[in-house]
Amino acid sequence: MTNIKLIKENILISLTSIKSHLLRTVLTVMIIAFGIMALVGILTAIDAVEYYLNDNFAMMGSNTFNIQNRELRVHIGGNARKAKQFERIDYRQAMKFKSDYDFPALTSLFIYGTGIATIKYESEKTNPNVQVMGVDENYIATSGLEIASGRNFVQEEINSGNHVTIIGSEIASKLFKKNVDPIGKIISVGSGKYKIIGVLAEKGSSVGFSGDRSCLAPMGNVRQYFSRPNMNYRISVMVNDQSQMDAAVGEATGEFRRIRKDKAGEDDSFSIIKSDNISNMLIGLTSKIQIGATVIGFITLLGAAIGLMNIMLVSVTERTREIGIRKAIGATSRTIRNQFLVEAIVIAQIGGLLGVIAGIVIGNGVSAMTGSAFIIPWLWIFLGLSLCFFVALLSGIIPANKAAKLDPIESLRHE
Repeated sequence: MTNIKLIKENILISLTSIKSHLLRTVLTVMIIAFGIMALVGILTAIDAVEYYLNDNFAMMGSNTFNIQNRELRVHIGGNARKAKQFERIDYRQAMKFKSDYDFPALTSLFIYGTGIATIKYESEKTNPNVQVMGVDENYIATSGLEIASGRNFVQEEINSGNHVTIIGSEIASKLFKKNVDPIGKIISVGSGKYKIIGVLAEKGSSVGFSGDRSCLAPMGNVRQYFSRPNMNYRISVMVNDQSQMDAAVGEATGEFRRIRKDKAGEDDSFSIIKSDNISNMLIGLTSKIQIGATVIGFITLLGAAIGLMNIMLVSVTERTREIGIRKAIGATSRTIRNQFLVEAIVIAQIGGLLGVIAGIVIGNGVSAMTGSAFIIPWLWIFLGLSLCFFVALLSGIIPANKAAKLDPIESLRHE
Protein backbone atom coordinates (compact mmCIF):
# COMPACT_ATOMS: atom_id res chain seq x y z
CA MET A 1 0.00 0.00 0.00
CA THR A 2 2.88 2.34 0.87
CA ASN A 3 4.52 1.64 -2.51
CA ILE A 4 1.27 2.45 -4.32
CA LYS A 5 0.98 5.76 -2.47
CA LEU A 6 4.61 6.53 -3.31
CA ILE A 7 4.02 5.84 -7.00
CA LYS A 8 0.92 8.06 -7.00
CA GLU A 9 2.90 10.83 -5.30
CA ASN A 10 5.70 10.52 -7.89
CA ILE A 11 3.17 10.69 -10.71
CA LEU A 12 1.56 13.84 -9.24
CA ILE A 13 5.00 15.47 -8.83
CA SER A 14 5.80 14.46 -12.45
CA LEU A 15 2.60 16.06 -13.75
CA THR A 16 3.36 19.24 -11.80
CA SER A 17 6.87 19.35 -13.31
CA ILE A 18 5.44 18.77 -16.78
CA LYS A 19 3.05 21.72 -16.38
CA SER A 20 5.87 24.00 -15.26
CA HIS A 21 7.92 23.16 -18.38
CA LEU A 22 5.00 22.70 -20.77
CA LEU A 23 6.52 23.80 -24.09
CA ARG A 24 9.63 21.69 -23.68
CA THR A 25 7.57 18.69 -22.61
CA VAL A 26 5.09 19.09 -25.47
CA LEU A 27 7.91 19.06 -28.04
CA THR A 28 9.34 15.87 -26.54
CA VAL A 29 5.88 14.26 -26.39
CA MET A 30 5.30 15.15 -30.06
CA ILE A 31 8.58 13.48 -31.11
CA ILE A 32 7.62 10.30 -29.24
CA ALA A 33 4.06 10.43 -30.58
CA PHE A 34 5.30 10.82 -34.16
CA GLY A 35 7.51 7.75 -33.87
CA ILE A 36 4.73 5.61 -32.42
CA MET A 37 2.25 7.02 -34.93
CA ALA A 38 4.52 6.01 -37.83
CA LEU A 39 5.01 2.54 -36.38
CA VAL A 40 1.40 1.81 -35.38
CA GLY A 41 -0.14 3.66 -38.33
CA ILE A 42 1.79 1.91 -41.07
CA LEU A 43 1.53 -1.51 -39.44
CA THR A 44 -2.23 -1.04 -38.91
CA ALA A 45 -2.57 -0.03 -42.56
CA ILE A 46 -0.67 -3.16 -43.58
CA ASP A 47 -3.00 -5.31 -41.46
CA ALA A 48 -5.94 -3.62 -43.21
CA VAL A 49 -4.45 -4.31 -46.65
CA GLU A 50 -3.79 -7.95 -45.74
CA TYR A 51 -7.37 -8.32 -44.49
CA TYR A 52 -8.60 -6.76 -47.74
CA LEU A 53 -6.50 -9.09 -49.89
CA ASN A 54 -7.50 -12.22 -48.00
CA ASP A 55 -11.15 -11.22 -47.97
CA ASN A 56 -11.32 -10.32 -51.65
CA PHE A 57 -9.27 -13.18 -53.06
CA ALA A 58 -11.35 -15.52 -50.93
CA MET A 59 -14.13 -14.41 -53.30
CA MET A 60 -12.70 -16.77 -55.88
CA GLY A 61 -12.39 -19.54 -53.33
CA SER A 62 -9.40 -21.43 -51.98
CA ASN A 63 -10.48 -24.49 -54.00
CA THR A 64 -10.53 -22.62 -57.32
CA PHE A 65 -7.89 -21.96 -59.97
CA ASN A 66 -7.87 -20.15 -63.30
CA ILE A 67 -6.20 -21.05 -66.57
CA GLN A 68 -5.18 -18.01 -68.63
CA ASN A 69 -2.69 -16.95 -71.28
CA ARG A 70 -0.81 -14.45 -69.11
CA GLU A 71 1.60 -15.13 -66.30
CA LEU A 72 0.93 -13.39 -63.01
CA ARG A 73 3.79 -11.29 -61.69
CA VAL A 74 3.57 -8.75 -58.87
CA HIS A 75 6.47 -6.49 -57.95
CA ILE A 76 7.18 -3.09 -56.47
CA GLY A 77 9.85 -1.01 -58.17
CA GLY A 78 13.13 -2.44 -59.42
CA ASN A 79 13.77 -4.05 -62.78
CA ALA A 80 11.65 -7.15 -62.30
CA ARG A 81 11.12 -9.47 -65.26
CA LYS A 82 8.04 -8.68 -67.31
CA ALA A 83 5.14 -11.13 -67.05
CA LYS A 84 5.06 -13.66 -69.88
CA GLN A 85 2.32 -13.30 -72.47
CA PHE A 86 1.38 -16.53 -74.21
CA GLU A 87 -0.70 -17.23 -77.28
CA ARG A 88 -4.38 -16.49 -76.65
CA ILE A 89 -6.77 -19.20 -75.53
CA ASP A 90 -9.37 -19.45 -78.28
CA TYR A 91 -12.95 -20.68 -78.11
CA ARG A 92 -12.17 -24.14 -79.47
CA GLN A 93 -9.42 -24.77 -76.90
CA ALA A 94 -11.55 -23.54 -74.01
CA MET A 95 -14.56 -25.64 -75.01
CA LYS A 96 -12.44 -28.74 -75.58
CA PHE A 97 -10.90 -28.43 -72.12
CA LYS A 98 -14.34 -28.10 -70.55
CA SER A 99 -15.62 -31.21 -72.32
CA ASP A 100 -12.45 -33.34 -71.87
CA TYR A 101 -11.35 -32.40 -68.33
CA ASP A 102 -12.25 -35.51 -66.35
CA PHE A 103 -11.90 -34.64 -62.68
CA PRO A 104 -14.41 -34.18 -59.82
CA ALA A 105 -14.62 -30.43 -60.33
CA LEU A 106 -16.85 -27.73 -61.80
CA THR A 107 -15.44 -26.01 -64.90
CA SER A 108 -16.56 -22.68 -66.34
CA LEU A 109 -15.51 -20.45 -69.22
CA PHE A 110 -15.69 -16.68 -69.39
CA ILE A 111 -14.62 -13.82 -71.60
CA TYR A 112 -14.40 -10.06 -71.18
CA GLY A 113 -16.63 -8.12 -73.55
CA THR A 114 -15.90 -4.53 -72.53
CA GLY A 115 -15.11 -2.52 -69.43
CA ILE A 116 -16.64 0.78 -70.53
CA ALA A 117 -20.28 -0.08 -71.13
CA THR A 118 -23.16 2.22 -70.19
CA ILE A 119 -26.33 0.55 -68.92
CA LYS A 120 -29.66 2.37 -69.43
CA TYR A 121 -33.21 1.89 -68.21
CA GLU A 122 -35.78 4.48 -69.25
CA SER A 123 -34.31 7.84 -68.10
CA GLU A 124 -31.71 6.31 -65.77
CA LYS A 125 -28.22 5.30 -66.81
CA THR A 126 -24.91 4.26 -65.25
CA ASN A 127 -21.47 5.73 -65.71
CA PRO A 128 -19.55 4.27 -68.68
CA ASN A 129 -17.52 1.94 -66.46
CA VAL A 130 -19.60 -1.24 -66.38
CA GLN A 131 -17.78 -4.48 -67.17
CA VAL A 132 -19.66 -6.78 -69.54
CA MET A 133 -18.63 -10.43 -69.36
CA GLY A 134 -19.65 -13.44 -71.36
CA VAL A 135 -20.07 -16.44 -69.08
CA ASP A 136 -21.45 -19.94 -69.00
CA GLU A 137 -23.88 -21.58 -66.60
CA ASN A 138 -21.14 -22.49 -64.09
CA TYR A 139 -19.50 -19.08 -63.76
CA ILE A 140 -21.62 -17.87 -60.82
CA ALA A 141 -20.52 -20.85 -58.73
CA THR A 142 -16.80 -20.88 -59.65
CA SER A 143 -16.38 -17.14 -59.16
CA GLY A 144 -17.85 -17.18 -55.65
CA LEU A 145 -20.77 -14.93 -56.61
CA GLU A 146 -24.33 -15.37 -55.41
CA ILE A 147 -27.68 -14.47 -56.91
CA ALA A 148 -29.77 -12.27 -54.61
CA SER A 149 -32.91 -12.43 -56.75
CA GLY A 150 -33.93 -14.06 -59.99
CA ARG A 151 -32.11 -17.04 -61.45
CA ASN A 152 -28.93 -18.24 -63.17
CA PHE A 153 -28.49 -18.83 -66.90
CA VAL A 154 -29.69 -22.14 -68.30
CA GLN A 155 -27.77 -24.18 -70.87
CA GLU A 156 -30.16 -23.27 -73.71
CA GLU A 157 -29.54 -19.54 -73.15
CA ILE A 158 -25.78 -20.10 -73.20
CA ASN A 159 -25.92 -22.13 -76.41
CA SER A 160 -28.34 -19.77 -78.18
CA GLY A 161 -26.70 -16.55 -77.01
CA ASN A 162 -30.01 -15.09 -75.82
CA HIS A 163 -30.32 -11.41 -74.88
CA VAL A 164 -30.62 -12.03 -71.15
CA THR A 165 -28.42 -10.67 -68.40
CA ILE A 166 -27.57 -10.87 -64.71
CA ILE A 167 -26.58 -7.50 -63.28
CA GLY A 168 -24.60 -6.45 -60.21
CA SER A 169 -26.22 -4.87 -57.15
CA GLU A 170 -24.66 -1.46 -57.83
CA ILE A 171 -26.22 -1.33 -61.29
CA ALA A 172 -29.59 -2.42 -59.91
CA SER A 173 -29.61 0.30 -57.24
CA LYS A 174 -28.56 2.91 -59.82
CA LEU A 175 -31.20 2.09 -62.43
CA PHE A 176 -34.15 1.05 -60.29
CA LYS A 177 -35.74 3.02 -57.49
CA LYS A 178 -36.91 1.49 -54.24
CA ASN A 179 -39.69 -1.11 -54.48
CA VAL A 180 -39.03 -1.61 -58.21
CA ASP A 181 -38.17 -5.22 -59.02
CA PRO A 182 -35.49 -5.38 -61.75
CA ILE A 183 -36.36 -8.95 -62.72
CA GLY A 184 -37.99 -9.05 -66.15
CA LYS A 185 -37.12 -5.43 -67.03
CA ILE A 186 -35.51 -4.63 -70.39
CA ILE A 187 -32.30 -2.59 -70.24
CA SER A 188 -29.87 -1.26 -72.84
CA VAL A 189 -26.36 -2.62 -72.64
CA GLY A 190 -24.41 -0.59 -75.17
CA SER A 191 -26.52 -0.74 -78.32
CA GLY A 192 -28.34 -3.96 -77.42
CA LYS A 193 -31.48 -4.71 -75.42
CA TYR A 194 -31.30 -7.32 -72.65
CA LYS A 195 -33.84 -8.84 -70.28
CA ILE A 196 -32.77 -9.00 -66.63
CA ILE A 197 -33.14 -12.51 -65.23
CA GLY A 198 -31.08 -12.09 -62.05
CA VAL A 199 -29.37 -9.66 -59.68
CA LEU A 200 -26.11 -10.55 -57.94
CA ALA A 201 -25.76 -10.28 -54.17
CA GLU A 202 -23.61 -7.36 -53.03
CA LYS A 203 -20.01 -8.48 -52.85
CA GLY A 204 -17.80 -5.39 -52.82
CA SER A 205 -14.76 -4.71 -54.95
CA SER A 206 -12.09 -7.31 -55.45
CA VAL A 207 -8.63 -6.62 -56.87
CA GLY A 208 -9.21 -5.63 -60.49
CA PHE A 209 -12.89 -6.63 -60.52
CA SER A 210 -16.14 -5.44 -58.98
CA GLY A 211 -18.98 -7.93 -59.17
CA ASP A 212 -21.36 -5.20 -58.02
CA ARG A 213 -20.64 -3.21 -61.19
CA SER A 214 -20.68 -6.05 -63.68
CA CYS A 215 -23.14 -7.20 -66.30
CA LEU A 216 -23.10 -10.91 -67.12
CA ALA A 217 -24.46 -12.22 -70.41
CA PRO A 218 -24.35 -15.61 -72.14
CA MET A 219 -20.92 -16.26 -73.62
CA GLY A 220 -22.31 -16.79 -77.12
CA ASN A 221 -24.08 -13.44 -76.98
CA VAL A 222 -20.93 -11.56 -75.97
CA ARG A 223 -18.94 -13.36 -78.69
CA GLN A 224 -21.39 -12.02 -81.27
CA TYR A 225 -22.30 -8.52 -80.05
CA PHE A 226 -19.06 -7.51 -78.35
CA SER A 227 -16.84 -9.25 -80.83
CA ARG A 228 -13.26 -8.15 -81.47
CA PRO A 229 -10.29 -9.82 -83.17
CA ASN A 230 -8.49 -12.56 -81.26
CA MET A 231 -10.83 -12.75 -78.29
CA ASN A 232 -9.13 -14.46 -75.37
CA TYR A 233 -10.95 -16.92 -73.08
CA ARG A 234 -10.28 -17.85 -69.50
CA ILE A 235 -11.09 -21.08 -67.71
CA SER A 236 -12.04 -21.39 -64.06
CA VAL A 237 -12.04 -24.71 -62.20
CA MET A 238 -13.57 -25.29 -58.75
CA VAL A 239 -12.47 -28.54 -57.17
CA ASN A 240 -15.07 -30.48 -55.17
CA ASP A 241 -12.53 -31.54 -52.52
CA GLN A 242 -9.95 -28.92 -51.54
CA SER A 243 -7.49 -31.63 -50.46
CA GLN A 244 -7.29 -32.72 -54.12
CA MET A 245 -6.32 -29.24 -55.34
CA ASP A 246 -2.78 -30.21 -56.37
CA ALA A 247 -4.02 -33.29 -58.20
CA ALA A 248 -6.64 -31.18 -60.00
CA VAL A 249 -4.02 -28.63 -61.08
CA GLY A 250 -1.72 -31.42 -62.29
CA GLU A 251 -4.53 -33.04 -64.27
CA ALA A 252 -5.54 -29.68 -65.76
CA THR A 253 -1.95 -28.92 -66.72
CA GLY A 254 -1.54 -32.21 -68.55
CA GLU A 255 -4.90 -31.90 -70.30
CA PHE A 256 -4.35 -28.33 -71.46
CA ARG A 257 -0.79 -29.07 -72.63
CA ARG A 258 -2.30 -31.75 -74.86
CA ILE A 259 -4.92 -29.32 -76.18
CA ARG A 260 -2.31 -26.61 -76.79
CA LYS A 261 0.06 -29.17 -78.36
CA ASP A 262 2.93 -28.27 -76.01
CA LYS A 263 5.88 -30.53 -76.77
CA ALA A 264 7.59 -32.65 -74.13
CA GLY A 265 10.39 -30.74 -72.41
CA GLU A 266 8.96 -27.34 -73.33
CA ASP A 267 7.45 -24.93 -70.81
CA ASP A 268 3.68 -24.59 -70.50
CA SER A 269 2.16 -22.17 -73.01
CA PHE A 270 -0.34 -20.98 -70.42
CA SER A 271 -0.50 -20.01 -66.77
CA ILE A 272 -2.45 -21.54 -63.89
CA ILE A 273 -3.33 -19.06 -61.14
CA LYS A 274 -4.64 -20.04 -57.70
CA SER A 275 -6.38 -17.36 -55.62
CA ASP A 276 -4.36 -18.08 -52.48
CA ASN A 277 -1.14 -17.77 -54.49
CA ILE A 278 -2.13 -14.27 -55.56
CA SER A 279 -2.98 -13.07 -52.08
CA ASN A 280 0.13 -14.68 -50.55
CA MET A 281 2.31 -13.05 -53.19
CA LEU A 282 0.86 -9.61 -52.50
CA ILE A 283 0.93 -10.07 -48.74
CA GLY A 284 4.58 -11.14 -48.99
CA LEU A 285 5.38 -7.73 -50.43
CA THR A 286 3.98 -6.02 -47.34
CA SER A 287 6.79 -7.50 -45.23
CA LYS A 288 9.18 -5.02 -46.84
CA ILE A 289 6.87 -2.18 -45.86
CA GLN A 290 6.71 -3.56 -42.32
CA ILE A 291 10.50 -3.50 -42.11
CA GLY A 292 10.56 0.07 -43.41
CA ALA A 293 7.90 1.16 -40.92
CA THR A 294 9.78 -0.45 -38.04
CA VAL A 295 13.04 1.24 -39.05
CA ILE A 296 11.31 4.63 -39.33
CA GLY A 297 9.66 4.12 -35.95
CA PHE A 298 12.92 3.12 -34.22
CA ILE A 299 14.87 6.01 -35.73
CA THR A 300 12.21 8.46 -34.59
CA LEU A 301 12.11 6.87 -31.14
CA LEU A 302 15.91 7.13 -30.93
CA GLY A 303 15.57 10.86 -31.52
CA ALA A 304 12.80 10.96 -28.94
CA ALA A 305 15.02 9.13 -26.43
CA ILE A 306 17.78 11.71 -26.90
CA GLY A 307 15.28 14.54 -26.52
CA LEU A 308 13.76 12.96 -23.44
CA MET A 309 17.18 12.43 -21.85
CA ASN A 310 18.03 16.07 -22.55
CA ILE A 311 14.84 17.37 -20.97
CA MET A 312 15.39 15.20 -17.89
CA LEU A 313 19.03 16.35 -17.49
CA VAL A 314 17.89 19.96 -17.74
CA SER A 315 15.14 19.22 -15.24
CA VAL A 316 17.68 17.78 -12.77
CA THR A 317 19.83 20.92 -13.07
CA GLU A 318 16.86 23.26 -12.64
CA ARG A 319 15.50 21.34 -9.66
CA THR A 320 18.77 20.83 -7.80
CA ARG A 321 17.60 22.95 -4.87
CA GLU A 322 14.31 21.04 -4.73
CA ILE A 323 16.24 17.77 -4.61
CA GLY A 324 18.35 19.14 -1.74
CA ILE A 325 15.24 20.09 0.22
CA ARG A 326 13.64 16.65 -0.34
CA LYS A 327 16.80 14.91 0.82
CA ALA A 328 17.09 17.22 3.82
CA ILE A 329 13.61 16.22 5.03
CA GLY A 330 14.34 12.50 4.70
CA ALA A 331 13.98 11.49 1.03
CA THR A 332 16.41 8.70 0.12
CA SER A 333 18.50 8.52 -3.06
CA ARG A 334 16.26 5.68 -4.23
CA THR A 335 13.15 7.86 -3.81
CA ILE A 336 14.73 10.68 -5.82
CA ARG A 337 15.83 8.29 -8.56
CA ASN A 338 12.36 6.74 -8.78
CA GLN A 339 10.76 10.18 -8.98
CA PHE A 340 12.75 11.13 -12.08
CA LEU A 341 12.27 7.70 -13.66
CA VAL A 342 8.50 7.97 -13.15
CA GLU A 343 8.56 11.45 -14.67
CA ALA A 344 10.35 10.14 -17.77
CA ILE A 345 7.90 7.22 -18.02
CA VAL A 346 4.88 9.55 -17.70
CA ILE A 347 6.15 11.80 -20.51
CA ALA A 348 6.91 8.81 -22.75
CA GLN A 349 3.55 7.15 -22.11
CA ILE A 350 1.65 10.36 -22.88
CA GLY A 351 3.49 10.51 -26.19
CA GLY A 352 2.91 6.80 -26.75
CA LEU A 353 -0.84 7.04 -26.13
CA LEU A 354 -1.18 10.01 -28.49
CA GLY A 355 0.89 8.17 -31.10
CA VAL A 356 -1.19 5.01 -30.78
CA ILE A 357 -4.46 6.93 -31.20
CA ALA A 358 -3.10 8.82 -34.23
CA GLY A 359 -1.71 5.59 -35.69
CA ILE A 360 -5.03 3.77 -35.34
CA VAL A 361 -6.85 6.69 -37.01
CA ILE A 362 -4.38 6.80 -39.93
CA GLY A 363 -4.25 3.02 -40.32
CA ASN A 364 -8.03 2.68 -40.34
CA GLY A 365 -8.22 5.58 -42.78
CA VAL A 366 -6.44 3.29 -45.22
CA SER A 367 -8.79 0.50 -44.11
CA ALA A 368 -11.80 2.69 -44.95
CA MET A 369 -10.40 3.52 -48.39
CA THR A 370 -9.91 -0.16 -49.23
CA GLY A 371 -13.30 -1.13 -47.83
CA SER A 372 -11.69 -3.31 -45.18
CA ALA A 373 -12.88 -3.81 -41.60
CA PHE A 374 -12.09 -1.48 -38.70
CA ILE A 375 -8.95 -2.82 -37.05
CA ILE A 376 -7.68 -2.34 -33.51
CA PRO A 377 -4.06 -3.57 -33.64
CA TRP A 378 -3.66 -4.83 -30.07
CA LEU A 379 -0.24 -6.30 -30.83
CA TRP A 380 1.09 -3.03 -32.26
CA ILE A 381 -0.49 -1.03 -29.40
CA PHE A 382 1.27 -3.25 -26.86
CA LEU A 383 4.51 -3.03 -28.86
CA GLY A 384 4.31 0.77 -29.13
CA LEU A 385 3.62 1.35 -25.45
CA SER A 386 6.31 -1.15 -24.47
CA LEU A 387 8.83 0.68 -26.65
CA CYS A 388 7.84 3.94 -24.98
CA PHE A 389 8.40 2.37 -21.57
CA PHE A 390 11.89 1.13 -22.51
CA VAL A 391 12.73 4.47 -24.15
CA ALA A 392 11.75 6.18 -20.90
CA LEU A 393 13.92 3.84 -18.84
CA LEU A 394 16.93 4.26 -21.13
CA SER A 395 16.50 8.03 -21.30
CA GLY A 396 15.66 8.51 -17.63
CA ILE A 397 18.20 6.29 -15.92
CA ILE A 398 21.18 8.65 -16.37
CA PRO A 399 19.35 11.81 -15.22
CA ALA A 400 17.72 9.85 -12.37
CA ASN A 401 21.05 8.53 -11.14
CA LYS A 402 22.56 12.00 -11.41
CA ALA A 403 19.73 13.40 -9.27
CA ALA A 404 20.03 10.58 -6.75
CA LYS A 405 23.77 11.18 -6.27
CA LEU A 406 23.49 14.92 -5.60
CA ASP A 407 24.83 16.00 -2.24
CA PRO A 408 22.00 17.56 -0.19
CA ILE A 409 24.23 20.28 1.30
CA GLU A 410 25.58 21.33 -2.09
CA SER A 411 22.08 21.13 -3.55
CA LEU A 412 20.71 23.54 -0.93
CA ARG A 413 23.44 26.04 -1.83
CA HIS A 414 22.51 25.87 -5.54
CA GLU A 415 20.99 29.04 -6.98
